[in-house]
Amino acid sequence: MRTLVILTGAGMSSESGIRTFRDSGGLWEEYRVEEVATPEAWAADRNLVLRFYNERRRQLMDARPNTGHLGVAGLEKYFNVRVITQNIDDLHERAGSTSIVHLHGELTKARSTKDPSLIYDIGYKDILPGDTCELGSQLRPHIVWFGEPVPMMDKAVEIASGADIFAVIGSSLNVYPAAGLINYAPEKASLWLIDPKEVQVPVDRDVEVIRKGASEGVRVLIEKLLAIYGTGN
Repeated sequence: MRTLVILTGAGMSSESGIRTFRDSGGLWEEYRVEEVATPEAWAADRNLVLRFYNERRRQLMDARPNTGHLGVAGLEKYFNVRVITQNIDDLHERAGSTSIVHLHGELTKARSTKDPSLIYDIGYKDILPGDTCELGSQLRPHIVWFGEPVPMMDKAVEIASGADIFAVIGSSLNVYPAAGLINYAPEKASLWLIDPKEVQVPVDRDVEVIRKGASEGVRVLIEKLLAIYGTGN
């Protein structure tokens, strides 16, 4: 069975009502990213940061996977699908995808401010000031903020390096190191891009572009992949 690696960005979830920072005039739900998504923001006003992510969690609870998410999950019938996502939502999981790496963390988890390895599933509950880990330190969102290292990057590189097919869905390919993952796809791998906007792909290779949104683009991708590779793999 061929390995299909799919890198998804904010455009994957925007059709589910999840607003994106880059499409909001430099604002993320009316906040500047420096106010809510950096270590400096956490140090300056942790109550604001907690409130911001609590709002995002409530929003996510009401969101639903779109047909793009469902289509990606359905591709597991024909390919060994490995999803690498820049998104912090759980919509791929809820759609039924079974192999997902979250590069930038997960909104439905919290972690210790003292020991980053202490991670807790919290679902859609709020994190409140005074909520602590077993070591007694304040819990923070399990999110990779701007300026922080990306712990899952090595795993993502390993996955990308094993791709027979590499597809990018809804990513501007502007945020590094995630944007560089396409460069790790083997020379033999076919490359695909789904996005309604013009995207500068950071690789000097042929890329099949599907200029559509996530849901319609995934439908077209499925048709094209099955036409090329069939259903038996």
